[in-house]
Order: sequence, then structure tokens, then C-alpha cells
Amino acid sequence: MKDIIELALGRAMIDGASYADIRIIDSVTEEIVIKNGVIGTLKENKDFGAGIRVIKNGAWGFSATNDVTKDGIEACARLAVRIAENSARLAREKVRLAYEPPHIDKWRSGFLIDPFQVPTEKKIELLMKVDEILRKDPRIKVAESTLLFERERKIFASTEGSYIEEEFIVSGGGYSASAVSESDFQTRSYPSSFGGQYCQCGYELIESLDFIGNAERIREEAIALLSAPQCPSGKKDIILEGSQLALQIHESCGHPSELDRVFGYEANYAGTSFLTTEKLKTFRYGSPIVNIVADGTLPMGLATRGYDDDGVRSDRWFLVKDGIWWGYLTNRELAHKIGEERSRGCNRADGWRNFPIIRMTNISLLPGEFEFEDLIADTDDGLLLEVNRSWSIDQRRLNFQFGCEIGRVIKNGKIVGIVKNPTYQGITPEFWGSCDAICNWKYWRPYGVINCGKGEPGQRAEMSHGAAPARFRNVTVGVAR
Repeated sequence: MKDIIELALGRAMIDGASYADIRIIDSVTEEIVIKNGVIGTLKENKDFGAGIRVIKNGAWGFSATNDVTKDGIEACARLAVRIAENSARLAREKVRLAYEPPHIDKWRSGFLIDPFQVPTEKKIELLMKVDEILRKDPRIKVAESTLLFERERKIFASTEGSYIEEEFIVSGGGYSASAVSESDFQTRSYPSSFGGQYCQCGYELIESLDFIGNAERIREEAIALLSAPQCPSGKKDIILEGSQLALQIHESCGHPSELDRVFGYEANYAGTSFLTTEKLKTFRYGSPIVNIVADGTLPMGLATRGYDDDGVRSDRWFLVKDGIWWGYLTNRELAHKIGEERSRGCNRADGWRNFPIIRMTNISLLPGEFEFEDLIADTDDGLLLEVNRSWSIDQRRLNFQFGCEIGRVIKNGKIVGIVKNPTYQGITPEFWGSCDAICNWKYWRPYGVINCGKGEPGQRAEMSHGAAPARFRNVTVGVAR
């Protein structure tokens, strides 16, 4: 590949580019979906191509191709330069890249069991056993289970002298059971909703999740929700379990911390951010126990990489420190706008076809000191809310409402029953300001998000959010019908 890379970068420089980089990506994805005892999806997708990015006359140009031959790459580089030339005619300001030293490196994620070496028959057998358990009761009308595995190999090289090879594997899956009565429809999911749990690791994740051991409980909870009372409306103390808290972090901290969104780059598609730059290191985002970190080095995190698509080494830093807003997600192009000399390494593209944009890295709420049992015992009148069902948040990531699959009623320090269709709502800084207790490291784990959308044209990204159950005081709750 080195001759292809040298040709691409050399061609761009000969045609007048002041900077150029190339990403060559070879990926494979395997997906298995079982629905009501039938194989709904059984596929393996392979993809290979290259994206070339250049700067000429202070403007970006980008082109991509799946013709990774000398002729195809040379044509792709020429087109990227022509696009930059035309872009320069409309540019309001010239591109300015923050300093990053050249890196020559190889990076690989870790795994114990290569999921692509596990027989497909074994994977199907697992999902079929889960499906059988879920549908033992005829009130379960829809049972769906999924396994998904990804491998990506990437080479990044630039005219600044970087040459980086990376490889990572993602594994994950989950299942859901939907119970139906004459007047209701309720779903329970395991280990979380929207496909389950995903990590940067191997098939050992699937073995650790105990799919079969939890299937009966999930079935019975889905059925129990049919006759459960509706969630009460009013003010309650709530405890969010880890996977729901992960989505709360994603929507109300992760997205508003993207610096391109702060400057309005996403306004047309998905809104801006209330976390404008004058708030940096002065604005109270949450209570003093709220500490949220961005971490591109998190073990098993879906966004963990050696380097981003700017060739910037991954980093770890505070977004919220002792409740104060402390940082942003940046790339080489925008870091200087908040007075930083280096990028935080948050530039990523969805495959080789797309131009890199600022994407969330792994973002986590640091744990506190509580044992989970003590947190329940310390709550007089509240709800334990588990597993996301729906979400809605305004165009500035400020006013939100989330729905969960199940609420567990807490009275006088004990769980005494369940309610269905629970929702909670709030204003982001008020909500995080009401956080008065977080469970300790024993209960903390990263939860994977594999379907985060951003950009026009739309791009998908993956990241993880570490969380342990946490309590929020005097929150508005209600019922979603």
C-alpha cells in the first residue's frame, strides 16, 4: 500500500495542495437477527476503499473511491484538489490546523476470542435458545435477538509525515420480548435496548452477558408490565440505572460539547448547543459531585483508538469538573477557536466514503461512593428507572424528556413494586444540579452506543459511556401512553 499512499499524497502536492492525507479502510461486518424463531438477517458485508482529504488555497477538498489502484487513487487525489480549488472561492476564512507532530505507529484493540472465528452455527444456536425461552408464554408476541460483529483495518498517512496502522474489533448483541394484551403492549430488553450491549472486544463479551440466564426474567417482566399500574405524575426522586444514564450523558453532555455544534455547524440538521464558549470553566453544569470525562483511551470503549482521523493521538480530559463546565470535543481545525494549541483528537469519519467531522469519543460520569443497596435504602419516595424506551431533546440540548421500559417503586428505602410507561423530564443544568449520589466503581461500566447520527450527509459513529446508577432529586416524572 505504501506506493499507493505515496502516489496519492504526491499527486495532491504536485497539484498545489498545502496539506493532504489519505485513509485506506478495509472492514467486515457480520450480523445475525432472529425474530420469532426465524432467521431474519444473516449477512456479512465487506467494504474496502480510500478517502483523500486536501487543503489548497486555504480550503478543504475531499474525494473517495473504492478503486484502490494507482489509476483510481491518482484520479481521486486530482478530484480532491479540484474540489478544494472551488471551495476556496466561497470560503469565509482559511483552514487553520492545530499543530500535531507526525506519528509512525501501529495500534490494535484487544480481544480474547475472535468473533469471526466462532462458527455461525454456534451463534444462531445461542439466539434460537433465547428465542425459545422468550416465547414460552403465548403473551409474548414478538421476540427478537441480535448479534453483531465488526472488524476494521485502517491506514492513515499525511504529508506531515504520519503513517498509522490501526485495527479494532467490536462485538455485541442483545434481545427483547414484547408482551401483548387486549389493551396494551410492553417490551423488556436485555442487556439494554436498541440492540443491546457493545464493546471493543471479542466474543468473550457475549459469553459474559449470560443471554440464556436472563431470558426468563425478561419474559416475565414484559408480561408483568401489562397489568402494572401507570407511572405516577409529579415530583419524585429518581435513580437511573447505568444504561439509561449512559444515554442521558450522550444527549445532554456529549452532543452539546461538540465544538462544531457550538459554532452552528449542525444547526440545520440537529441543532446547536447551550454550552457556548463564554461558559468554559465558569458555568455550573451540575452538582459538585458531577465529574464527566472524555476518554479516547478507555479500555473496551467503542470510540477508543490510537489516533483520530486527523492523525491526533487519543487523549483523556474533563468535560465537567466538580460540576463546572471544563472542556469541549475538538479537532485540529477548530481547537484554536477556544484558545487551545492542540486538538483533543475527536475527528472521525464513518468509513472511507465520508469527510471526518467532530464526533463524540467515550464520555463517562465518574463514579461516587455509594453501594447500590445503600442508595435504595437512602431513598424514601422514588423510582428506579431502567432501560431507555424513548428520548426527546430540544435543538440546544437543554430541555429533554426520556421514557424508560420499567420503573421500580421505592418506598421507605425498599423496592415495593413496578410501574409501566415511566418518563422523566428536565432542563440539563438543573437536572445534573440535582444529582446528589452516585454508586461506586463496583457498579460502573461502559455502555456502547452504535448508532449515533450526525452530519449532512448523515454519518454513523460508535462510542461508549461509562456510568454507575445515580440519584437525582425532585425530578418531574409522568406517564407516556
